Amino acid sequence: MKKIFLIGLALSLYISGYSQLYMTRTGYIGFLSTATLENIKADNNQVYAIIDAGKKEMAFTLLMKSFLFEKELQQEHFNENYAESDKYPKANFTGSYTGDVDLSKDGVYPVTVKGNLTIHGVTKPIGTPATLEVKGGHLLGQCVFTINLEDYNISIPAVVKDKIAKQVTITVKIDCTPK
Repeated sequence: MKKIFLIGLALSLYISGYSQLYMTRTGYIGFLSTATLENIKADNNQVYAIIDAGKKEMAFTLLMKSFLFEKELQQEHFNENYAESDKYPKANFTGSYTGDVDLSKDGVYPVTVKGNLTIHGVTKPIGTPATLEVKGGHLLGQCVFTINLEDYNISIPAVVKDKIAKQVTITVKIDCTPK
């Protein structure tokens, strides 16, 4: 029994030593809707992100109600009419990245991120260029991509079609520390 425990302990130390986990609970995701009559911008600084640099995998999750808008009415409409935040409280991304990142050397490394994005209960594959930066022991990630609202079953009523764009630009910025 003692041998099994020691083998298990050694294996877990090996696995945890190989996995290079970085995480944050204060990541940033913002979006911008640029339309004819009005721009709508929202920011969320409560994004949970984890990167396994050893496996080149990553995941993000956020609460939709954590988006803050400049106008209170926009925030209310977003949560009640478009995101339906009570019914679909979270957005998630799980995926991986390709490209080489040298964790022992500060620098900016171009990567490509691919995975599945879930918004409004709909999961779609996405891919986008991104950067991972090693800086003082931190792993910083950044990317910008565009989604079509209709791909995630978010409909825009005709009465506000000039105020809300059909495409939304999403910006991601994270600063992860070793776990």
